[in-house]
Amino acid sequence: MRSHYASADEPTLQNRAWIEQQWDLGRLKAKDGGALLVLDEVQKVPGWSEVVKRLWDEDTAKGVSLKCVLLGSSPLLMQRGLTESLAGRFEVLHITHWSFAEMRDAFGWDVDRYVYFGGYPGAAALIEDRQRWARYIVESLIETTLSRDILLMTRVDKPALLRRLFLLGCDYSGQILSYQKMLGQLQDAGNTTTLAHYLELLAGAGMLKGISKFSGRKVMQRGSSPKLQVLNTALMTSQSRFSYTSAKKDRDYWGRLVECAVGAHLLNGAEGTMVEVNYWRDRGHEVDFVLQSGERIVSLEVKSGRARSDYSGMDAFAKNFKPYRKLLVGGQGIPIEEFLATPIINWLE
Repeated sequence: MRSHYASADEPTLQNRAWIEQQWDLGRLKAKDGGALLVLDEVQKVPGWSEVVKRLWDEDTAKGVSLKCVLLGSSPLLMQRGLTESLAGRFEVLHITHWSFAEMRDAFGWDVDRYVYFGGYPGAAALIEDRQRWARYIVESLIETTLSRDILLMTRVDKPALLRRLFLLGCDYSGQILSYQKMLGQLQDAGNTTTLAHYLELLAGAGMLKGISKFSGRKVMQRGSSPKLQVLNTALMTSQSRFSYTSAKKDRDYWGRLVECAVGAHLLNGAEGTMVEVNYWRDRGHEVDFVLQSGERIVSLEVKSGRARSDYSGMDAFAKNFKPYRKLLVGGQGIPIEEFLATPIINWLE
């Protein structure tokens, strides 16, 4: 099948006429038996979804065999355009951070390198120079995402608060923090609704997510204190004082990285599926992660080497919710390397 690729990354190309021009090139290629049109960063074109809808409907009416793939680095804006104009005309394919298996196969990484350096393939060649690697992550990925993908494309009334919330999320990744405590840490007179919205923006950008508490009831889950979780451990380590070597020597910090790598693996793996990822805590008992797909529930504890005296949360959770499986990751349980290389849906089957 013939194909045509074009990107709207250049500011001068951000208009509807550009989409029509690229579509016409795709139509020309489709005359010889079908073609594929790939439009990258399409969300940067104002009103892109209305143009795509009109062109797609024209081709459908005329029987033009042109398949179209729309790519975008801002899932929130992509989803908005899809649901407003293209109902019934699309299938969403989620592209998340690279998994351990992908980084291992592409670059020969072991699990420790993945835990520290995360899943950014573009930065893989720089890891021998830690300062250069960290600058790349911060300047090319974090700052670009915050300044361009979020602030310039979505209304944010308090951009400084959004940035501080992201930094706070990296510092407290893997920990449960109420919105009121977040406001106190951020020294801001804002409200919890604003923080919850900003967490959604950061999650939509693939950076930071607030995991809800599992209760068995949706209303209570939405109103719970979130467990902050980075979606790529490189977001933590690139801004920390720990080098790869010193991080491995610090038992508490390395244990936290392992837990966050597991959490990121679960959230990225659940994207685009019917699997929900939560945590559970009740009366001093806690379970690190709870996976749910339909009526099937899996509880999961991460034994990462961090100082922790009580793992009774799994038993308490089991008495209340009767999980399909109880998983221990690390220690005497499933090896971290094996768990990070396994699709999460496997544990629910």
